[in-house]
Amino acid sequence: MNNFAEILAFVLYLIVVVTIGVFFYFKSRKSDGGDKMYFLGGRQMNGWVAALSAGASDMSAWVLMGLPGSIYAYGMGQIWISIGLFIGTLCAWLFVAPGLRRFSMIADDSITIPQYLTRRFKSESKALQIICAVIFVVAYCIYAASSIVACGNLFNTVFGMDTKTAMIGATIIILVYTFFGGFNAVCWTDFIQGMLMLMALMTVPIVVTIIMGQADFAPLAQVVTSENYYNVLSSGKFDWESISDILSGLGWGLGYMGMPHILVRFMAIRSEKEMKKSRVIGTCWTFVILGMASVVALVAHEYLGTYLEVDSRSLVFIVLVRRIFPAFIAGVLLSAILAASMSTADSQLLASSSAFASDVYKPVFRKKATNKEMLWAGRIVVIVISIVALLIAMSPNCKGIMDLVECAWAAFGAAFGPAILLSLHWKRLTYKGAVAGIVTGFAVDALWYVFLSDLTRIYEIIPGFICSFIAAVIVSKLDKEPSSDILEMFERSKQPVEK
Repeated sequence: MNNFAEILAFVLYLIVVVTIGVFFYFKSRKSDGGDKMYFLGGRQMNGWVAALSAGASDMSAWVLMGLPGSIYAYGMGQIWISIGLFIGTLCAWLFVAPGLRRFSMIADDSITIPQYLTRRFKSESKALQIICAVIFVVAYCIYAASSIVACGNLFNTVFGMDTKTAMIGATIIILVYTFFGGFNAVCWTDFIQGMLMLMALMTVPIVVTIIMGQADFAPLAQVVTSENYYNVLSSGKFDWESISDILSGLGWGLGYMGMPHILVRFMAIRSEKEMKKSRVIGTCWTFVILGMASVVALVAHEYLGTYLEVDSRSLVFIVLVRRIFPAFIAGVLLSAILAASMSTADSQLLASSSAFASDVYKPVFRKKATNKEMLWAGRIVVIVISIVALLIAMSPNCKGIMDLVECAWAAFGAAFGPAILLSLHWKRLTYKGAVAGIVTGFAVDALWYVFLSDLTRIYEIIPGFICSFIAAVIVSKLDKEPSSDILEMFERSKQPVEK
């Protein structure tokens, strides 16, 4: 009976997100917005939806499984990733979001990041768009695979379902509402999923704390607290182990500057007023989500004790929920894990498909492609990337959720972060400089991951980001100065744009 109630909660949740996708499919058929409507929602996102969609598309299952599990097992030395992500979120809303929205509109109403970077320099060359689109497709196949793995693990743990069968089912659900509804469906489901994640992370630690305050409370197993458990220095002292963990954790924040599926949310906000609202909502939501995920781990340490082995630490949230809540409520709260996985995967699929359709298919293969043809090209790419991501997730060599996320997050941050920042704040940046920065960042990131990551203990996004920035500046300085119309467009981007 308990299992039935949990299944019912999951089924109701899935019905809601699929219904949203179908609704926006029929709504889009009445609209002539074409690829702009499908890939960017017609730039009509309100503050609440844009903010929570940007947050939910970032916070995949790691925030409910990976982060609490690591802190539960190893202590507060694992919290630096949360701190880095919050700082990155704040900086992105302050220094990227307003300028990117304005500049993408001024730059011939660009609807994708590669398109914006090309039109920013009024270039006729398609090299940058193609390079970006290729990086998108490769990295997003890896990134989306992490969400599919999380869904498989969730259903396997809760319902005993075969992991591979669960992965296939999750992929189909994500495909349905992304394929039919486009950007609007993705953003509205992300909004609901963001609220569900917030509710789950707020509820669980409060209820567990109340239970632990009762006189007859006893932990499920012996509570063993190591000497450095509550120390934010992982080794307990200021040595290279602690320093590298701090630097690598803070380095995660750099990813926000170049994460395409987050950046397009900034571009889609409908007004300057809504932008300010989104900034406050988005940063507050992220702060609460990251903070409460850490609190979940700490209360689990006292409630569960050594109940979970280190290899099972990612199940800490699931175990807590199923132990203290009635079955149906537990099912609703556990849907937050599914929400976290799906809200990230759908955004990645849409960003990669839009990049391919707008930046490769039309300029390279079908220059006279109609809006309808563009939409179907994007939808076909959604299917292809989903299948590839599913194959990666089901591979016996798949390293798991956190390793997949780390690879893709670093690739995007190192490749695109410096180019985006410089394009918005440095008028001397040139087209060749942007290309050099993107290629250098991606290459250094990959090489560092393969050869130096384990040796140095430094997250590859940091050297990749630094080298990308330096390459973009040097090549731009060696290149001829931008033309007067490009400089004039840059100055116009500093003024508020209303549409």
